[in-house]
Amino acid sequence: MFPAPDPICAPATPLLPSAVAVVRVSGPRLGTVFAPLLRLPEPRQAALRLLRWEGFREKALVLFFPAPASYTGEDLMEFQLHGNPLLVRRFLAHLGTLGIRLAEPGEFTRRALLNGKQGLLEAEALRDLVAAETDTQIRLAQARAGAEPPWIAEARRLLAPWLARAEAAVDYGEEEGIYLNPEELAHELEPLRQRFHVEQIRVRAARHLRDGLRLALVGRPNAGKSTLFNALAEEDRAIVTDVPGTTRDVLEVRCEWRGLPLRLSDTAGLRDTEDPVERLGVARVGPVLEEADLVLHLWPAGDPEPDPTLLRTLAPFAGKVLEVRTFSDRAAAPGVTVAAPLGELDALEGALKERLLGGLDADACLGALATDRQTALLDALAAQVDLLLALEPGGPPELPASLLQGAWGLLARLTGEDRAESTLDHLFSGFCLGK
Repeated sequence: MFPAPDPICAPATPLLPSAVAVVRVSGPRLGTVFAPLLRLPEPRQAALRLLRWEGFREKALVLFFPAPASYTGEDLMEFQLHGNPLLVRRFLAHLGTLGIRLAEPGEFTRRALLNGKQGLLEAEALRDLVAAETDTQIRLAQARAGAEPPWIAEARRLLAPWLARAEAAVDYGEEEGIYLNPEELAHELEPLRQRFHVEQIRVRAARHLRDGLRLALVGRPNAGKSTLFNALAEEDRAIVTDVPGTTRDVLEVRCEWRGLPLRLSDTAGLRDTEDPVERLGVARVGPVLEEADLVLHLWPAGDPEPDPTLLRTLAPFAGKVLEVRTFSDRAAAPGVTVAAPLGELDALEGALKERLLGGLDADACLGALATDRQTALLDALAAQVDLLLALEPGGPPELPASLLQGAWGLLARLTGEDRAESTLDHLFSGFCLGK
């Protein structure tokens, strides 16, 4: 336990007019702290209390969770007040006179982490759950909010004996005849190496689902961009006409389509034009292509070849361009074809999952790591084990020992056992005050 030196408070609900507002308080010895204001209710039993302070009278429903059986591991109280923002602010100000300061962003969860009530991976999943905008993102965050992924425990189990042997070989190898056999080590750790690479595929798919797939729709005028944009968004957001150049700006929408969180950008038709407004729209396409995870090059099935101007624009982004043949109900074409007005989009769904999710679907990503921090550590861990298994026989024991120690340390950083203050500061800055 790491008891905090001072109690903290924060609104756990937005400061907006509402029926009920919730204020949370956490810290040591709250019974003594709140003695001037109220009598604490029985643990985990809601009780109505009349609060009086500085001329105010407020009936509040109060809950008390004594340490260590609370969210933070400290004494924790929740006050359910009438949802008047001014009233809540006045109550928070009065708590300040009792020595209860306003919490920093994420400080409740930070204390829960430091007091062993939850792990770093669970805290990161909680942040993603609060920020989720689609059903798929909620499910992904909830799947990560429980126990650690089982492969982490398996990695520890496989690495621990080899780490001990490597350190013994360094310290007592010549005296005691302790040596490492790289072939035996490679045989036993090969399943772990394969598992790390599987998790790398899953984590990249999970990151796309967590952040939303950024898709840019580009093509010549009247290539079917806005029609497909509306079909994916499942609402009429873009104007669709037979007049070339209808779309003159970048239209953006966030949506969930067939379980895929999408961040769609509909762009102006790419062509040489003298219209000054249309030229402004065309000029805005470049930055959209830079930021996109995937560029959908929409090419009508009836066109014998794509527009040369368009190909020149797309050339720098060739690695992330997916050709999609539109109006497939009017003409046959090879590759990925769609007929957006008819809802014929199965081929596009399959192509998106293959290009961005590695052929996985959302269910296959449940429980996978997903944040930038987790991805970087997993990549470093996989690289460390790759180097370890590539060692040749006859080398000094210090080298495998160093690699094994590095892998063990990366696991500790991943789970939060090796805590860096800068990492925690970055993580909890993204939380609201009441978390």
